[in-house]
Amino acid sequence: MNKSMQRTILALAATAALGACGATPTRESTGEVLDDSVITAKVKTALLTEKDIDGAAISVETFKGRVLLAGYVKGPDQRQRAEGLTRAVPGVKAVNNKLILK
Repeated sequence: MNKSMQRTILALAATAALGACGATPTRESTGEVLDDSVITAKVKTALLTEKDIDGAAISVETFKGRVLLAGYVKGPDQRQRAEGLTRAVPGVKAVNNKLILK
């Protein structure tokens, strides 16, 4: 194998490896995964430290800055408060509030 062919193969391999780190509409990039894990942690912390909300009863998932809240709350005011706390977290682009009233 000559040097030119080796360089071509190496360039193709590098391109494929870097492409695996990129985002698609259904898959996050490595950076987005890390950003979303930080958002999820901050939202969960905000919910757990709010005395009027049972944060342990709320599930938080984040994909590309869009946060899904699922679980149970005792009233509509708690549902609205949980959404407000979530929207206040830096990096949150949208909130899908699927919280159910007990």
